[in-house]
Order: sequence, then structure tokens, then C-alpha cells
Amino acid sequence: MAEIIQKDGTWTFDGDALRLTPGRDKNVSLLRKTLGELSVPLGALAGISFEQGRKSGRLRLRLRDGADPLLQATGGRLAEPNDPYQLTVESDRYGVAEYVVDEVRDALLLDQVPADPVDGYLLPGPSVPLSVSAGDGTASFDGERVRLEWNWKTEDSKSAAGARSLALTDLTTVEWHPAVGLENGYLRFTVRGAESKAPPKYDPNSVELWGFKKDPLMALVAAAVQARLPHPTASPEAARTTEQPAAIAPEDDHDALLRRLRELGDLHKSGVLTDEEFATAKRAVLKRM
Repeated sequence: MAEIIQKDGTWTFDGDALRLTPGRDKNVSLLRKTLGELSVPLGALAGISFEQGRKSGRLRLRLRDGADPLLQATGGRLAEPNDPYQLTVESDRYGVAEYVVDEVRDALLLDQVPADPVDGYLLPGPSVPLSVSAGDGTASFDGERVRLEWNWKTEDSKSAAGARSLALTDLTTVEWHPAVGLENGYLRFTVRGAESKAPPKYDPNSVELWGFKKDPLMALVAAAVQARLPHPTASPEAARTTEQPAAIAPEDDHDALLRRLRELGDLHKSGVLTDEEFATAKRAVLKRM
């Protein structure tokens, strides 16, 4: 087993999977803390690298295209602090980082893991239910429906129709874009037969994002939905079905729900979730137990 422990997080490789655990340091991003621990199977990896710097270095994972719904939904637009597949390494641990790289590379070679794209998700995506408030609204997802609710900052013509409830089976795509410079970002859902080219500010199926702290958390909502949509490489016939990708583990497993309750409690205690968000998410989990 190869393991590197840093303030930024801990990476552990057992030969079959690389477990990525975010650190508790105050500089670890809100998105990574909320996402929690990831288990990346060896077959999902396309490569690993280590870059040395004068004061610190960086471990980077490269996943095979199409393996992770988070990367699929964000299109590679996650900033470095929010990227769960990067780890800052202190200079006195460079030797350990290089050992981890060698172990992973040897395993990829021995198992003859190809680096080409995959035709199904190899990671399950964020756990549900999820509820995030940012920009001009709140996006919630329980595994079957997306609910969009508006706040006092929402444009009048967009909020006039009230909250939106979108069935997963009616969605064709989801995408998340961060705010860049003077250009706002967004979380957008495309509904089958009702595609919109309106700017996110006026689109009732979009949440407009303004570049604040919680914006990246909307990427988790996008990833949770993406994980349950047909894979991008699926045939048009498969895209019209309501079946979930086979790679996604069922969320109704009792132990998984208990773990999710503990995760929600930790996020609430640390201030990531408000009292209202925690209560809503907790109720949704308990209903499924």
C-alpha cells in the first residue's frame, strides 16, 4: 500500500483503487470538503504525475474521458483549489509523492489499463439528496427530480412563475460554468422539447452564478444529475430510456444512507450546511431508510 498524508488531504493506493480524502486544513476548498472521500478505481485512471516546486509540489490524476460525472458536467472548468484530483505536497514529502506515482504507474502497466475514453461512468457521482443555495436561487436534487427555487435577487420575469420541478426523465443535459471575470456563471438544465437559448438570468431552468463562495457547490448538483443521465456515448435509443447507468450503485443501501447521515451531520457542525439545508437533506435521507 502507498499513502501520502498532507494538510491538503490524504491519498491511499491499495493496488485496486486510489482513495482520496480531503484534508481538514482551512485552505481546503468548500467543494472538496462537501464532496468528501472519493474512491477512484484503477480502471478509471489514465495517468498520474508529480510536479515539484521550490516550496511545494503537486500530485495530479488524469482520469479517462467519460469516467467521472463531475468532470463530465463541469467540462474541465473546476479551478485548481476545487479539483479533487490534485494534491498539494510539501517539499519534505517529495520522496513519498514519487513513490505513490511509481506504485500507481506500475499497477496501470501490470493491469494493462488503457487510457482511451470509457462508455460508462466508473465513479458514482455525489451522494443525494443535495441542496445548494447560490446566485439567484437554490437547486435541490433527490435522485429523481430537480427543484429550482428563487430568491429576492432573481430577475422578475424568471421568478414570476414560481419554483420549478424537473423530472430526471425529462432532462437531456446539465452543465455548470463558473463565473469568469465580468461574465456570470450558471447551472443549466436542458429539458427535452423545451430547449432554451435565453441567458441564465432569464432562463427558468438555470441558476445564475455570480462568483461567490458557494458557486462551486452547484457543480456537485450538476454531477449528481449527470451520473443518472445516459452516458454521453450512449446510443440515441438508450438516451431515451429512463434506466440509470449500470455503474451507479443504488442509493438505497442502508449502510450508505447511514454514512450519508453522518456526513450531513459533520457538514452541519462545520457550518457548510445551514440549519434549513441540513433539516431538508436529513428528512430526505430518513424517508429512504
